[in-house]
Amino acid sequence: MVNKSTDIVGSLAKGLRVLEAFNADHARLSITDVAGITGLDRATARRSLLTLHELGYASYDGKYFTLTPRVLRLGMGALASIPLAQVVQPWLDQLSDQIGQSSSVSILDEGEIVYLARAAQRRVVSIGLMPGSRLPAHCTSMGRVLLASLPEDEARALVEASDLTPRTPYSLTSPADIMARIAEARRDGYALIDQEVEVGLRSIAVPIYSASGRIVAALNTGVAAVQADVGDLVGLYLAPLRRVQDGLRRIVR
Repeated sequence: MVNKSTDIVGSLAKGLRVLEAFNADHARLSITDVAGITGLDRATARRSLLTLHELGYASYDGKYFTLTPRVLRLGMGALASIPLAQVVQPWLDQLSDQIGQSSSVSILDEGEIVYLARAAQRRVVSIGLMPGSRLPAHCTSMGRVLLASLPEDEARALVEASDLTPRTPYSLTSPADIMARIAEARRDGYALIDQEVEVGLRSIAVPIYSASGRIVAALNTGVAAVQADVGDLVGLYLAPLRRVQDGLRRIVR
């Protein structure tokens, strides 16, 4: 279906751009800030922000706007409506109980992964991960598995467009090096990460296939570096991950 320009609500599109301007690095924004980030003129940014404030989606102290918890209704409602999140949760719960480690499922959104479901056994990373959390795809095990499912030129374009600022001393920052790891994930059917997201965290991920054979998400488990060397993750956790992978392949549409 091709949408006509008359079918597009321009004000809604602009309002969504304003919402997307807020993130962990830009939690408090002025009208000028939002105009600069979104490319909207100052008057449009002002009207959008004041509308969000009026509807309870943003607080306003006279200069800076900050999103309120009400915006979670938008994201959590969307996540809850995705059947995949509901399907995978009991599998994650059982997997985590069996291996004694946290496990997660995510999908790819441009250059980031978005967590759909998670079963936490212990806190390995300092950031609190939950459905809706986002991390860069290029330096995460699930992200590399999902990037490996794309045509190589498309994956490369996403990597090259990503912020490759190192998160730890172990982070890969060369697109060529990252693409080499993505190629390994494509060849092996799994991806390993050794402390590239956070010092002390190692993880292994496999793709989740639909019944038709399409990769629709990724599944991983993360462990503290003191618990296992990165080379041990395959022997310890790949088989349990693949059992869940096989089980989900029969029911994910």
